[in-house]
Amino acid sequence: MKDLIILGAGPAGLGASIYASRYKIDHMLIGKEAGGYLNEIHKIENYLGFESITGMELGLKMRSHVEGLGIELQQEVAEKIEVVDGGFKVITDKGEHEAKKILYAIGTSARKLDIEGEEKFMGKGVSYCATCDGPFFRNKKIIVVGGGNSAAMAALMLAEYAEKVTLVYRGPELSCLPSYSDSLKDNDKIKIEYSKNIVRIEGENVVEKVILQDHEKEESEVEADGVFIEIGSLPNQEMLVSLGVEMDEQGFVRTSANQSTSVEGIYAAGDITTNSNGFRQVITAAAEGAVATLEIFRKLKEK
Repeated sequence: MKDLIILGAGPAGLGASIYASRYKIDHMLIGKEAGGYLNEIHKIENYLGFESITGMELGLKMRSHVEGLGIELQQEVAEKIEVVDGGFKVITDKGEHEAKKILYAIGTSARKLDIEGEEKFMGKGVSYCATCDGPFFRNKKIIVVGGGNSAAMAALMLAEYAEKVTLVYRGPELSCLPSYSDSLKDNDKIKIEYSKNIVRIEGENVVEKVILQDHEKEESEVEADGVFIEIGSLPNQEMLVSLGVEMDEQGFVRTSANQSTSVEGIYAAGDITTNSNGFRQVITAAAEGAVATLEIFRKLKEK
């Protein structure tokens, strides 16, 4: 039985592993891929020490740091957590592992629109990852749905490839950072449709057009080869529900200042938590992982 299993290999999990190694905590790091959501971020310009770096590059640097301290990422998919004598059992797609403590840092998944045509054209023009799929839409017409930072970054990145990008937002003003908003308005390839919702995605075998609707229910049609949906995320908390871990109204894990949850021995860090004032950034995720590991170290020393 390990002292600690860290679930998730994004900034929170990787950051936690670095501190666990330095505290000489016998631990295991489990995740699908190093970097997690970082790999979908085109460019990061607000992480301390890097004026500009792609998410994938930053994720690789974090993984290299972890491996340099002797920990190898176990590329497995966690499926269930069970309580066992002395701790917990993690069941993955490749086996079972036990530990005294669990740090849950699996994060969030993309929120869907749940509109007609979304499922039909998944992978045929509908995408939730601009970094992954943007290069396939060179010289094409693209719709980006959303008005926050993720949508703004996606639109700006996609404009590097596309003939035209239309950003569709349901509100009268974008909710992204002013710097992103200014860049969007200064880009000749980008058009912003305010106070409109996308209600249908249409086409034969691939996406061909979308139907927009304003607040008066008037519909309009926009030609499109691709639709990138950037409307936020949902917490991946299913494994914690069966353990009785307390969540907030949106399903995010309630954590104390030391990143502990309502269940003794279970800690959480990163985008899935209610901490850091809801500021779901790379820097706060890494910090929460570090804070959680310090508390785990203290608890282990008490035994």
